[in-house]
Amino acid sequence: SRAETMFKAGRKTDLNYFLQHSMYFDLYWNTYKIVLRNGYHIADISLWIDYIRLLERCGKDIHNAHYVCPLDLKAEHDKYQNKVRILQEQKKRMEQMKRARENEARFRELKGKFFGLEFTDGTIDVRVLDSVEAYYDEGNALHHCVGQCEYYLKPNTLVFSARIENKRVETVELSLETFKVLQSRGLCNKNTKYHKRIMNLVHKNIALVRKRMAA
Repeated sequence: SRAETMFKAGRKTDLNYFLQHSMYFDLYWNTYKIVLRNGYHIADISLWIDYIRLLERCGKDIHNAHYVCPLDLKAEHDKYQNKVRILQEQKKRMEQMKRARENEARFRELKGKFFGLEFTDGTIDVRVLDSVEAYYDEGNALHHCVGQCEYYLKPNTLVFSARIENKRVETVELSLETFKVLQSRGLCNKNTKYHKRIMNLVHKNIALVRKRMAA
């Protein structure tokens, strides 16, 4: 009866798609009936189905003609595709933070003796990242992976945030074995004009790091 309804309505292209993807008949038939009632022409049935699925992911009412019969299908599809991407990223960050909180005790055991360690040359301030959340905040701000790659669980390195007027400039990883800077990364892993100055500042204050290790 559904196929007959679509055939009589002249929706042969749509019907052919539904026959090849029969699961969508049950899932979206009531939604498709709104299309029929409104005389809405679907320019690309495959794109429309994807769009309806995106609407579901975003919690939208797929029985509302406002959503189901968009004026510009491609534009609305792309808009909700971006919304779903943002939701997925938020979910991923929540999962990462949940895992991070579970690792907080281990992190404090590894790095607790260094908490509060900081030094400056009068312009650049360098301070130890003292929580797992701080690693994620640092990585999100500078668009690198110091949080996602769980640098907070690396036993033989120490990570600092180098800042000017409390604005993040570079993130510094120091070896606790060789006491050399392994890397210092600015926005999107690029070096800044302060790169050498930051590395020199860290190397000049190695004695403070050694003192914390011996405590």
